[in-house]
Amino acid sequence: MTTKQYRLTLPSYKRGMHLITEQIEALFDGAVSTGIAHIFLQHTSVSLTISENVDPGVRSDTETFLNDLVPESYTKFKHTYEGSDDMPAHLKNMLLGTSLTIPLTYGRLALGTWQGVYLFEHRDYAGPRTLIITLQGD
Repeated sequence: MTTKQYRLTLPSYKRGMHLITEQIEALFDGAVSTGIAHIFLQHTSVSLTISENVDPGVRSDTETFLNDLVPESYTKFKHTYEGSDDMPAHLKNMLLGTSLTIPLTYGRLALGTWQGVYLFEHRDYAGPRTLIITLQGD
């Protein structure tokens, strides 16, 4: 059993869903061919998700739905000193999550034909985001 760990720092992205599958796989050096990839995001106002990677309407519809579900205009939030988008970003992070576990096959993420790994930025003005990627297998 081989274990490899990588750190990936992504640049600042605007609010929305950003396909990051290629950036993740670019780190893999062939040390693990078959196994598991665990991807962990070290932040609380952005999420990781797997979604459809062809039709951009899926990304905009998802953003619209989450904004309707957790509106910035919600008046009962107490945590507001970092901006009106911060508390909704934390809640969206809790709903979608900060980690993914994906099988590895032939040294690549074993995603379906129309699947991609997305960084879902929930803030209007976020900084760089860091992922810890751990591969285990043979």
